Amino acid sequence: MKRWRMKADVSREKLASASNYSPDTIASMERGVRRPTPRVLDVADEMCGAEGMLSAGKPFLDRERFPARAQDFMEREKEAISLWSYELSLVPGLLQTKGYARALIDSRIPPLDEETVEERIAACMERQSILTERKPPVGLSFVLYEAVLRAPQVDAEQLRHLLEVGRLRNVVLQVLPFERAIPAALLGPMVLLETRDHERFAFMEGQFASELSADPGVVSRITERLSMIRTQALGPEESARFIERMVNSRE
Repeated sequence: MKRWRMKADVSREKLASASNYSPDTIASMERGVRRPTPRVLDVADEMCGAEGMLSAGKPFLDRERFPARAQDFMEREKEAISLWSYELSLVPGLLQTKGYARALIDSRIPPLDEETVEERIAACMERQSILTERKPPVGLSFVLYEAVLRAPQVDAEQLRHLLEVGRLRNVVLQVLPFERAIPAALLGPMVLLETRDHERFAFMEGQFASELSADPGVVSRITERLSMIRTQALGPEESARFIERMVNSRE
């Protein structure tokens, strides 16, 4: 934007006046300290004769709504017809309440700015449309290690939400108690999904790096591990009673 402005011999003050911003704000946009707004790009485009080159940048102003390590997986999730998930320590995003999501995102180190926090919470809530709004319904299976439910961030509201989601016809929700844990259950969270084109992907998420793989060998190993974990977990009805007891103990 600065190069176009200088090429057209447009002063920063003139651009600021035309776009209803202060010259200091325009300067911070030009230095990359803050994001240009769509209005500024449109005004600068017209004033500098950029012929659409500046306005064309508006789609790139949107922040990424998910961490970089998960973006490829989120794209595949939009195409899913079935999804199996196992979580070792956190409630999966598809099952989170807004309060729980905020507690996790707010506690990130290093901290995020408030705008990013709000955008990520909104994105988390929008993802949950997969639970009820897809036609035909997506088959969803979740297994939660007991430690997930014992975490201090999991309040009675979150537990009741798990019970509510578990009653959906297309959702199977199971709990893996401590005493039933097998070695494969301690290796970390795993997700297996199948797309409309019947492609199968395995996703393993870590703190700093994640892996989305369509390699048949990797998919086969994750399928086997998830299958073993599901056989050790409590059945859906018994899992619901397990969670209900936790709710009652907190009220």
